[in-house]
Amino acid sequence: MKLISWNVNGLRALQRKELFQPFLEKYQPDILCMQETKSHREQLTDDILNVSGYTSYFESGVRKGYSGVAIYSKVEPLSIQTGFKLDDIFDQEGRIQIATYEKFILINIYFPNGGSGAERLAYKMKFYAALLQYLEGIDYSNKKIIITGDVNTAHTEIDLARPKENLKTSGFLPEERAWIDTLIQEYGFSDTLRLKTDKPELYTWWDMKTRARDRNIGWRIDYFFVSELLKDKVKDAYILSDVYGSDHCPVVLELDIE
Repeated sequence: MKLISWNVNGLRALQRKELFQPFLEKYQPDILCMQETKSHREQLTDDILNVSGYTSYFESGVRKGYSGVAIYSKVEPLSIQTGFKLDDIFDQEGRIQIATYEKFILINIYFPNGGSGAERLAYKMKFYAALLQYLEGIDYSNKKIIITGDVNTAHTEIDLARPKENLKTSGFLPEERAWIDTLIQEYGFSDTLRLKTDKPELYTWWDMKTRARDRNIGWRIDYFFVSELLKDKVKDAYILSDVYGSDHCPVVLELDIE
């Protein structure tokens, strides 16, 4: 099974560039998770809503043209939950989809960016904590769980081009990175890319204003994490760095399950 996650930085913009359907046709994911769709369902055209071979699910927040997540799936999930259902402050921005399949639970999230000031950084850290609270509430250690999306944090120095220059930048702050440590070390999740390679210069986001992608001055902030019961099912994990259309590129997880 092939899963792809991509922060598209505007689904309607991707469609206007005529990049969406060609991407699906070329890579043929069984499940595609998207973040930052910036679209409410009523704003989308039929060719985005109804893609042959897929069932689509969309979640958006109160504010239009902001945030938003989507799942396209060849296999219809048993259920779809939007939000953690813990506190409205985490659910009102349209950042969370939880799809329950027969063999696993898929959590598609567009995590907040903490770069616009102390208040937003505090919200980001509370959002991180809410995900852990949600996991505890569903007895995560006994379930096969996939967490994917734009986490908006580079975990270690290997995950961004200029770590020393960004030690005080949101996205590489000690407390943000420590949350990923907790997810891995205390909750037993694996960063699937790092199960397969320790190669540097594998990035998923670049600053478009400075044309950083041309020089590969980037950050790896998009992930697939799997719980302990799925770790041995990871067949491959990699980055599609040659796919354009957003300031992010897609990440891929291949699982040895049907």
